[in-house]
Amino acid sequence: MSDPDSELHALKGQVVVIDLNAAYVYAGTLADFDAHHLVLEHADVHDLRDAATTRELYVLETRLHGVRANRKNVLVRREQVISISALDDVIE
Repeated sequence: MSDPDSELHALKGQVVVIDLNAAYVYAGTLADFDAHHLVLEHADVHDLRDAATTRELYVLETRLHGVRANRKNVLVRREQVISISALDDVIE
C-alpha cells in the first residue's frame, strides 16, 4: 500500500472531493495538508442534511458543473475523512 501523504502530494493543487464520516461532502482545491488537517481553497462545504440529493448525485453534479464555492479557505480534519479523490476521477 502506498503512503497516504505521497498520495496527497499527488493531489495537491487539484480540485478534489472529500467524503467525511458525517453528512458533509467537501469539494475544492487541495492547497496544503499536515498531520491533522487538509486545507482546501475555493471550496464548497455541502451539508447533505440540507439537500434533497444523495452524496453520489451531488458529486456527479459538481463534476459536471464545477465547484460552487461558498468558502475561500477551509480546514478539514483528517480523522473525519473517509475518502478523497480528484474531481476529474469521478466517473460520469
